[in-house]
Amino acid sequence: MLRGDMLRGNIVLRLRTIAVAWLLAPLGAFAAEPVKQIGIYVQPYYQAADAPAAAPRVAVGKSFDALLASTQREDIVAARDAVVAAPGRVTPMTLMVLAIRLYDVGLRDDAVFWFYAAKDRFITLAEVVTIQPSGLAQVEDAVRSFATLAGPVINGYAFCDLANQQALRGKALDWVEGHPYEPIFMTQLTAKPGDRGENLKVAIRKLRGDVEKERGYFEDAKNRNEFYAARQKNDVDTKFCWK
Repeated sequence: MLRGDMLRGNIVLRLRTIAVAWLLAPLGAFAAEPVKQIGIYVQPYYQAADAPAAAPRVAVGKSFDALLASTQREDIVAARDAVVAAPGRVTPMTLMVLAIRLYDVGLRDDAVFWFYAAKDRFITLAEVVTIQPSGLAQVEDAVRSFATLAGPVINGYAFCDLANQQALRGKALDWVEGHPYEPIFMTQLTAKPGDRGENLKVAIRKLRGDVEKERGYFEDAKNRNEFYAARQKNDVDTKFCWK
Protein backbone atom coordinates (compact mmCIF):
# COMPACT_ATOMS: atom_id res chain seq x y z
CA MET A 1 0.00 0.00 0.00
CA LEU A 2 1.33 3.41 -0.87
CA ARG A 3 1.94 5.85 1.97
CA GLY A 4 0.55 9.38 2.30
CA ASP A 5 3.15 11.03 4.55
CA MET A 6 5.60 12.13 1.86
CA LEU A 7 6.81 14.88 -0.48
CA ARG A 8 6.95 17.97 1.72
CA GLY A 9 7.18 21.31 -0.04
CA ASN A 10 5.16 24.30 -1.05
CA ILE A 11 1.69 22.89 -1.62
CA VAL A 12 0.39 25.66 -3.85
CA LEU A 13 3.41 25.63 -6.13
CA ARG A 14 3.30 21.87 -6.32
CA LEU A 15 -0.40 21.58 -7.05
CA ARG A 16 -0.31 24.41 -9.56
CA THR A 17 2.43 22.67 -11.58
CA ILE A 18 1.07 21.37 -14.88
CA ALA A 19 0.29 17.68 -14.94
CA VAL A 20 2.98 16.68 -17.43
CA ALA A 21 5.75 17.66 -15.02
CA TRP A 22 5.02 14.74 -12.71
CA LEU A 23 2.68 12.39 -14.55
CA LEU A 24 5.16 10.03 -16.16
CA ALA A 25 7.62 9.30 -13.36
CA PRO A 26 5.43 7.00 -11.22
CA LEU A 27 3.93 4.93 -14.03
CA GLY A 28 6.46 2.13 -13.70
CA ALA A 29 5.02 1.36 -10.25
CA PHE A 30 1.97 -0.23 -11.85
CA ALA A 31 1.96 -3.66 -13.44
CA ALA A 32 1.15 -3.82 -17.15
CA GLU A 33 -2.48 -4.72 -16.50
CA PRO A 34 -5.64 -2.65 -16.06
CA VAL A 35 -5.64 -0.51 -12.91
CA LYS A 36 -9.22 -0.66 -11.66
CA GLN A 37 -8.75 0.39 -8.05
CA ILE A 38 -6.82 3.28 -6.51
CA GLY A 39 -5.11 1.44 -3.68
CA ILE A 40 -3.85 4.20 -1.42
CA TYR A 41 -4.29 5.44 2.10
CA VAL A 42 -4.14 8.96 3.45
CA GLN A 43 -4.67 9.00 7.20
CA PRO A 44 -7.05 9.73 8.81
CA TYR A 45 -9.33 10.30 5.83
CA TYR A 46 -9.09 7.25 3.60
CA GLN A 47 -7.82 3.70 3.44
CA ALA A 48 -8.50 1.62 0.36
CA ALA A 49 -9.86 -1.88 0.77
CA ASP A 50 -7.45 -4.78 0.38
CA ALA A 51 -9.69 -6.26 -2.33
CA PRO A 52 -11.78 -4.51 -5.01
CA ALA A 53 -15.05 -5.99 -3.71
CA ALA A 54 -14.43 -4.92 -0.11
CA ALA A 55 -15.33 -1.60 1.47
CA PRO A 56 -12.69 1.07 2.09
CA ARG A 57 -12.43 3.02 5.34
CA VAL A 58 -13.64 6.61 4.89
CA ALA A 59 -13.57 9.44 7.45
CA VAL A 60 -14.24 12.73 5.67
CA GLY A 61 -17.55 13.68 7.30
CA LYS A 62 -20.65 12.02 8.70
CA SER A 63 -22.87 12.99 5.78
CA PHE A 64 -20.56 11.33 3.24
CA ASP A 65 -18.66 8.54 4.99
CA ALA A 66 -21.21 5.73 4.59
CA LEU A 67 -21.98 6.55 0.96
CA LEU A 68 -18.32 6.82 -0.03
CA ALA A 69 -17.43 3.62 1.80
CA SER A 70 -20.17 1.68 0.02
CA THR A 71 -19.36 -0.97 -2.55
CA GLN A 72 -22.50 -0.04 -4.49
CA ARG A 73 -22.12 2.23 -7.49
CA GLU A 74 -25.42 3.96 -6.83
CA ASP A 75 -24.20 5.08 -3.40
CA ILE A 76 -21.10 6.69 -4.88
CA VAL A 77 -23.33 8.45 -7.41
CA ALA A 78 -25.56 9.60 -4.54
CA ALA A 79 -22.52 11.07 -2.80
CA ARG A 80 -21.60 12.92 -5.98
CA ASP A 81 -25.13 14.24 -6.32
CA ALA A 82 -25.11 15.41 -2.70
CA VAL A 83 -21.95 17.42 -3.40
CA VAL A 84 -23.56 18.98 -6.45
CA ALA A 85 -26.65 19.88 -4.45
CA ALA A 86 -24.81 21.62 -1.58
CA PRO A 87 -21.16 22.24 -2.47
CA GLY A 88 -20.32 25.28 -0.34
CA ARG A 89 -18.61 23.56 2.60
CA VAL A 90 -17.56 20.27 1.03
CA THR A 91 -13.89 19.84 1.87
CA PRO A 92 -11.13 19.15 -0.65
CA MET A 93 -10.51 15.84 1.14
CA THR A 94 -14.12 14.80 0.54
CA LEU A 95 -13.76 15.67 -3.14
CA MET A 96 -10.53 13.66 -3.35
CA VAL A 97 -12.17 10.59 -1.84
CA LEU A 98 -15.17 11.08 -4.12
CA ALA A 99 -12.82 11.10 -7.11
CA ILE A 100 -11.12 7.90 -5.94
CA ARG A 101 -14.38 6.08 -5.36
CA LEU A 102 -15.80 7.21 -8.70
CA TYR A 103 -12.71 5.73 -10.35
CA ASP A 104 -13.14 2.50 -8.39
CA VAL A 105 -16.73 2.05 -9.66
CA GLY A 106 -15.77 2.81 -13.25
CA LEU A 107 -17.02 6.41 -13.53
CA ARG A 108 -13.63 7.64 -14.58
CA ASP A 109 -14.58 10.88 -16.33
CA ASP A 110 -16.35 11.92 -13.14
CA ALA A 111 -13.25 10.91 -11.19
CA VAL A 112 -11.06 13.17 -13.31
CA PHE A 113 -13.43 16.12 -12.90
CA TRP A 114 -13.64 15.87 -9.11
CA PHE A 115 -9.92 15.23 -8.70
CA TYR A 116 -9.14 18.47 -10.51
CA ALA A 117 -11.91 20.28 -8.63
CA ALA A 118 -10.48 19.07 -5.31
CA LYS A 119 -7.02 20.41 -6.11
CA ASP A 120 -8.32 23.72 -7.38
CA ARG A 121 -10.65 24.17 -4.40
CA PHE A 122 -7.73 23.74 -2.01
CA ILE A 123 -5.49 26.05 -4.04
CA THR A 124 -8.07 28.83 -3.92
CA LEU A 125 -8.24 28.39 -0.15
CA ALA A 126 -4.46 28.45 0.22
CA GLU A 127 -4.15 31.56 -1.95
CA VAL A 128 -6.58 33.50 0.28
CA VAL A 129 -6.10 32.03 3.78
CA THR A 130 -2.83 31.49 5.66
CA ILE A 131 -2.70 27.73 6.16
CA GLN A 132 -0.53 27.29 9.25
CA PRO A 133 -1.98 30.13 11.38
CA SER A 134 -5.49 28.98 10.48
CA GLY A 135 -4.83 25.47 11.78
CA LEU A 136 -5.07 23.85 8.35
CA ALA A 137 -1.71 22.08 8.24
CA GLN A 138 -3.37 18.64 8.29
CA VAL A 139 -5.58 19.67 5.39
CA GLU A 140 -2.53 20.79 3.43
CA ASP A 141 -0.71 17.51 4.10
CA ALA A 142 -3.76 15.47 3.13
CA VAL A 143 -4.40 17.27 -0.16
CA ARG A 144 -0.72 16.95 -1.08
CA SER A 145 -0.80 13.23 -0.33
CA PHE A 146 -4.03 12.60 -2.23
CA ALA A 147 -2.71 14.52 -5.24
CA THR A 148 0.62 12.71 -5.19
CA LEU A 149 -0.75 9.21 -4.69
CA ALA A 150 -4.02 9.24 -6.66
CA GLY A 151 -2.81 11.62 -9.37
CA PRO A 152 -0.81 9.11 -11.44
CA VAL A 153 -3.83 6.83 -11.72
CA ILE A 154 -6.43 9.50 -12.44
CA ASN A 155 -4.19 11.37 -14.85
CA GLY A 156 -3.11 8.06 -16.36
CA TYR A 157 -6.71 7.63 -17.45
CA ALA A 158 -7.40 11.31 -18.14
CA PHE A 159 -4.71 11.55 -20.79
CA CYS A 160 -6.02 8.57 -22.73
CA ASP A 161 -7.98 11.22 -24.62
CA LEU A 162 -6.25 14.61 -24.62
CA ALA A 163 -9.28 16.56 -25.83
CA ASN A 164 -11.45 14.99 -23.14
CA GLN A 165 -8.83 15.72 -20.47
CA GLN A 166 -8.62 19.35 -21.47
CA ALA A 167 -12.41 19.68 -21.46
CA LEU A 168 -12.71 18.13 -18.00
CA ARG A 169 -9.85 20.27 -16.68
CA GLY A 170 -11.60 23.43 -17.82
CA LYS A 171 -15.00 22.34 -16.49
CA ALA A 172 -13.54 21.54 -13.08
CA LEU A 173 -12.03 24.99 -12.78
CA ASP A 174 -15.31 26.55 -13.93
CA TRP A 175 -17.06 24.63 -11.16
CA VAL A 176 -14.57 25.84 -8.54
CA GLU A 177 -15.00 29.42 -9.68
CA GLY A 178 -18.77 29.11 -9.76
CA HIS A 179 -18.94 27.47 -6.32
CA PRO A 180 -16.47 29.28 -4.02
CA TYR A 181 -15.41 27.32 -0.96
CA GLU A 182 -17.26 29.00 1.90
CA PRO A 183 -14.47 28.68 4.52
CA ILE A 184 -12.44 31.11 2.41
CA PHE A 185 -14.64 33.86 3.81
CA MET A 186 -14.83 32.64 7.42
CA THR A 187 -13.34 35.26 9.73
CA GLN A 188 -12.01 32.62 12.13
CA LEU A 189 -9.50 31.66 9.44
CA THR A 190 -6.60 34.09 9.12
CA ALA A 191 -6.60 35.81 5.73
CA LYS A 192 -3.63 36.93 3.70
CA PRO A 193 -3.24 40.69 3.14
CA GLY A 194 -5.85 42.24 0.87
CA ASP A 195 -9.50 41.66 0.18
CA ARG A 196 -10.53 38.01 0.26
CA GLY A 197 -12.79 38.29 -2.75
CA GLU A 198 -10.12 39.96 -4.84
CA ASN A 199 -7.50 37.43 -3.75
CA LEU A 200 -9.85 34.65 -4.76
CA LYS A 201 -10.21 36.20 -8.21
CA VAL A 202 -6.41 36.35 -8.48
CA ALA A 203 -6.19 32.67 -7.52
CA ILE A 204 -8.68 31.74 -10.24
CA ARG A 205 -6.74 33.78 -12.81
CA LYS A 206 -3.53 31.97 -11.86
CA LEU A 207 -5.24 28.61 -12.22
CA ARG A 208 -6.61 29.60 -15.63
CA GLY A 209 -3.08 30.55 -16.59
CA ASP A 210 -1.92 27.08 -15.59
CA VAL A 211 -4.65 25.50 -17.71
CA GLU A 212 -3.54 27.56 -20.70
CA LYS A 213 0.11 26.63 -20.11
CA GLU A 214 -0.82 22.96 -20.13
CA ARG A 215 -2.91 23.43 -23.27
CA GLY A 216 -0.05 25.28 -24.93
CA TYR A 217 2.39 22.53 -23.98
CA PHE A 218 0.33 19.93 -25.78
CA GLU A 219 -0.30 22.12 -28.79
CA ASP A 220 3.41 21.73 -29.53
CA ALA A 221 3.59 18.55 -31.62
CA LYS A 222 7.04 17.63 -30.29
CA ASN A 223 5.90 17.79 -26.69
CA ARG A 224 2.72 15.89 -27.44
CA ASN A 225 4.51 13.16 -29.39
CA GLU A 226 7.17 12.71 -26.69
CA PHE A 227 4.51 12.53 -24.00
CA TYR A 228 2.51 9.84 -25.76
CA ALA A 229 5.66 7.94 -26.74
CA ALA A 230 6.55 7.76 -23.05
CA ARG A 231 3.05 6.53 -22.27
CA GLN A 232 3.39 3.83 -24.91
CA LYS A 233 6.77 2.80 -23.53
CA ASN A 234 5.26 2.38 -20.09
CA ASP A 235 2.18 0.44 -21.31
CA VAL A 236 -0.02 3.23 -20.00
CA ASP A 237 -2.90 2.48 -22.37
CA THR A 238 -3.05 -1.08 -21.07
CA LYS A 239 -3.06 0.16 -17.50
CA PHE A 240 -5.52 3.02 -17.76
CA CYS A 241 -7.35 3.11 -21.11
CA TRP A 242 -9.31 -0.08 -20.68
CA LYS A 243 -13.01 -0.15 -21.61
